[in-house]
Amino acid sequence: MKTLIIKYKSVIKFILTFLIVYGVLSFVYSFYLDASKSGQYYPDFITNLVAKQSENLLQTVGYETNVVPHPNEPSMKVIVEGKYLARVIEGCNGASIIILFVSFIIAFSGKIKTTIVFALSGSVLLYVVNLIRIVVLSIGLYHYPWREAILHSVVFPAIIYGMVFLLWMFWVNRFSKINQ
Repeated sequence: MKTLIIKYKSVIKFILTFLIVYGVLSFVYSFYLDASKSGQYYPDFITNLVAKQSENLLQTVGYETNVVPHPNEPSMKVIVEGKYLARVIEGCNGASIIILFVSFIIAFSGKIKTTIVFALSGSVLLYVVNLIRIVVLSIGLYHYPWREAILHSVVFPAIIYGMVFLLWMFWVNRFSKINQ
């Protein structure tokens, strides 16, 4: 048993670090969500911000858009050209993806400054890609509503998770201690 632990020390360290960081960040995020329930921003600040920024981007590319609180559930309704197309829920705000991304980067850490800069810049990139994903999904739903299942369930998750995977691979191959 001791031989196996010594042999797989780096794997065990990665898994434990990942699980601890992911657990702590998820707990903090869960606490934030609970504290947001009675806040000024509906359904929570991050989801509200993502919905409003998506609205602004859709308007920038020429679509009359309104984002309003959903009356029956904690989400924001996306209305494009008068058509209710989608809702932005907490799961659409990108926070859970960013938590997953940061947990991996820390678990495969490199130099402290590089780790912090990459985690922050990668998080910003993921946030922006998520906004673009919501905008493109909304436009796609407006023009091709019969493609909703494939757009929402296949294409757009592939975009965001694909970006996370590419960032992870770039990190591991360029900055992680594994290559030093």
